[in-house]
Amino acid sequence: MNINALISSSIDQVYAGIERLYKDIHQHPELPFEEFETSRKLAEQLQKSGFEVATGIGKTGVVGLLRNGEGPCVMLRGDMDALPIREQTGLDYASCRHSSAGVPLMHACGHDLHASCLTGAAAVLHALREHWQGTLMIVHQPAEEIFGGAQAMLADGLYERFARPDVILGQHNMPALAGMVGHLPGQAMSAATTLGVTIHGDGGHGSMPAQTVDPVVIAAHAVVRLQAIVSREVEPSEHVVVTVGKLRAGTQGNVIPHSAELEINVRSFNDTTHARVIGAIKRIIDAECQAGRSPRPAEYRVLTETITLNNDAATVARLQQAHGDFFGAEQIFEMKRLGGSEDFPYFGNAAAGGFGGEDIPYAYWFIGAAAPESWQTTTGDKVAERMLQLPMPHSPYYAPDRQPSLITGMAAMVTGALAFLKG
Repeated sequence: MNINALISSSIDQVYAGIERLYKDIHQHPELPFEEFETSRKLAEQLQKSGFEVATGIGKTGVVGLLRNGEGPCVMLRGDMDALPIREQTGLDYASCRHSSAGVPLMHACGHDLHASCLTGAAAVLHALREHWQGTLMIVHQPAEEIFGGAQAMLADGLYERFARPDVILGQHNMPALAGMVGHLPGQAMSAATTLGVTIHGDGGHGSMPAQTVDPVVIAAHAVVRLQAIVSREVEPSEHVVVTVGKLRAGTQGNVIPHSAELEINVRSFNDTTHARVIGAIKRIIDAECQAGRSPRPAEYRVLTETITLNNDAATVARLQQAHGDFFGAEQIFEMKRLGGSEDFPYFGNAAAGGFGGEDIPYAYWFIGAAAPESWQTTTGDKVAERMLQLPMPHSPYYAPDRQPSLITGMAAMVTGALAFLKG
C-alpha cells in the first residue's frame, strides 16, 4: 500500500471521533483567551494519540510534541476561538453557548474545523510514524480573532520550552468547493491595525458653543480628511484600506460633550506603507485637534494589530506538489490575495514575534468548505470569483460542508507535514 493510500485509510479510522469532536466544539464555542473547555478537549485527544502535551501556553494554548528520531521539526498550527455572533445556520449541532455577558457565540470563522482537522492530522501522523522521522509540533493557538494568541504563546516561551520549528504550516477554510486546496506564494493576507482614538474637547450647553471646544466637530473633520490618505498619500499600485468603523460622542442633542471616541482600521500588504499610513492618521488627527482648539493632544491606543502574511515561495511550491499528488491537480487552485488578516505570521517573523535567530519559513493555505449544491449556484471562470458569491467566514450563515471539509483539512495537514519530515 502506497503512502497516499495509508493516509486515506488512517483518516477513515479516526474520522468518526474527529467528527464528534468537531460537533462538540462547534456547539460549545468560546471567546478569545476563554477557550478553557476547548483546550482541555484538544489536549485530551493529543494525549490519547501519544503526544507529550502541555496546556496553558499563552493562557489557553495547547502544545503537543511527537519526537520520532532524527530529522526536522515541523510545526502545524490551528486556532480555536469563536466570535460574538448569533448562529443562523439551522444545523442540528448549532451553537448553544452565550458569553458571560449574554452575547450569543458562534464558530463563524471555522476555527472549530481547524482545531478538529489539526487534532485528526496529529492522530494520523502518529499512526504513520514508521514512515517519517523528525519532530512533529502541534500548536492549538487561542485568540486569533483579536490577534493576541500567537504573540502570547511566543512570549510564554513556545520555542524555548518546547522546540524551534524548521518550518511552520497552517490552513484556513474558505467557501471554495469542499475538497479543493488553494495556495498563494508571497503576500497572501494583509497587515491590520485597529487604533482607538480619544479626541478631547471642553463640553457645555448646546446653546453656547462659543464657550466650548466641540470634539464632535473636530472628529467629523478628521474622519473626512482621513479618506484622502489612500487617494493622495499612497502609491496607486499599493492596496491600502482606511476605515473609521466607530465614532461615538455625547449623550443628547443639547449637550456638547467633553470627548469623542474613534476606532480606525487600517489594512495593507506592505509593512513600511502600513507604518506610514498609521503616521498619517496621527498627523491628521493631531492637526485637526490643533485647528479645533482641543485642550490637550489626542490619545491613541492600539486595540489589535498584526503583520502581513508572506508565504515562503519555496515552501508553497513543495506543498503544492504534495497536495497535488494526493488530491489531484484538478483540485488545486490559485488563491487570490485576501484583505483579511491573521496573527499566524508572528510565528515565523523573528523580529515581530520576539524570538531570537533567523526568520522561520512558513506557508498558509486554504481549503474549500462549500457544499456541492451551493457551489453549483455560483458562476465565474476562477475559484476566487465564485467564492465571493457565497457566505464568507464571520457570516451567521457560514457552515462548512462537514465531512469533505474535515477529510480535506486532515489530509492537507498530513501530506503537508510529510513533505518536510524526513522519510
